Amino acid sequence: MSDVLKTLILGSGPAGYTAAIYSARANMNPVVLAGNQPGGQLTITTDVENYPGFPEGVMGPEMMELFRKQAERFGTRVEFEVGEKVDLSQRPFKVWTNADKVYECESLIVSTGASAIYLGLENELALQGRGVSACATCDGFFFKGKRVFVVGGGDSACEEATFLTKFASEVHMLVRRDEFRASKIMGERALSNDKITVHWHTELLDVLDVSQGKVTALELQNNQTGETWQEPADGLFLAIGHKPNTEIFRGMLDMDDKGYLITKPDRTATNIPGVFACGDAQDSYYRQAITAAGTGCMAAIEAERWLEEH
Repeated sequence: MSDVLKTLILGSGPAGYTAAIYSARANMNPVVLAGNQPGGQLTITTDVENYPGFPEGVMGPEMMELFRKQAERFGTRVEFEVGEKVDLSQRPFKVWTNADKVYECESLIVSTGASAIYLGLENELALQGRGVSACATCDGFFFKGKRVFVVGGGDSACEEATFLTKFASEVHMLVRRDEFRASKIMGERALSNDKITVHWHTELLDVLDVSQGKVTALELQNNQTGETWQEPADGLFLAIGHKPNTEIFRGMLDMDDKGYLITKPDRTATNIPGVFACGDAQDSYYRQAITAAGTGCMAAIEAERWLEEH
């Protein structure tokens, strides 16, 4: 493709689409490459009840469809392609996609998001949004009075388990080792909570739905004795981490040891002038739709001002 775009947006979650809305309204004629999972992680979330402006809640996929329509209304072009390779060594920047196209752009907004790390069990993915979740903050509310399990032994697992005690009647933590990887304070918080039971040396073998289309039980194993058993369960929360979708930028954009892009303090600018990062690709802390949208707005405004200066 020979036309050089003012701005190209990689990724189409709340961050990418918000960046597109602001960019389009600033006459930057953005193109969004929707990526592997158009709409981002919200497309595997059923009900979103904590996003302002939706008092009755909204289905994740429906919400992302509304974001897309709003971006397109102002002239955004959405292409359902995946950016597979980039050249950021000079401007215009180049992005190669899985559709054998090359896009050239004066500014690039990276909103490729992050993916929750799953164990790889077949039912775990089949029951996403029907009892299996990777975000207690997003979905905990739906488990009022229920019996839920959290997989993981780090800070985020302890944090998710503690948060879930606000809603669930029982929270069980499945930890592979005989101690938490979490910081001392987070571990103590979980252990001192009456609603939390920790199962040490315990691994998840399978998620069972017994043909009901939702989580009904888990198959567990003690990794020391080899004993296996089933536990009735209403929900399963994976808290073994997230992996930012930033691999194609390795060696070009500054990132931390987990792959989250590093931006300038209180900004979305990266180490390469003209490249901006927003949403979960650079946020390992909040990981919410509303904060992703906020940084998408920031990236678009920064890109617009940067283009004006250059």
